Amino acid sequence: MRTQKPSTAFVGASWVALGIGMIGFMSGLWGSRMLFNEKSYFFTVLMFGIFAVVSLQKSVRDQLEGVKVSDLYYGICWFVTILAITLLVVGLWNAEMMNSEKGFFVFSFILALFGAIAVQKNTRDSMEDLEV
Repeated sequence: MRTQKPSTAFVGASWVALGIGMIGFMSGLWGSRMLFNEKSYFFTVLMFGIFAVVSLQKSVRDQLEGVKVSDLYYGICWFVTILAITLLVVGLWNAEMMNSEKGFFVFSFILALFGAIAVQKNTRDSMEDLEV
């Protein structure tokens, strides 16, 4: 299956989305009044979430292209993606901050995850051009 190479604009937009999401999330942590252990928790959830969605995107794409992916690994990818989102929600639910701050973290987290998925897709599409 041959895919079209992603446009430069989409590649750039994907990297910008990832960067803005991550930098926004981390700057929110930096400026928050949370304790260091709380900041560490949210930073770890961000990194865990990014890794989870990249792994999920790869396994979904592999399956679509007929590359064998074990059901166990595929299930784990979905589980850890949902777990990362759940951990963010639980952490924010229990955090002592204004709802507007909580909303900021939710949207920057989602933007970072979307950017990571798009960057992974673009990287894979670009790699296929080199292999063909």
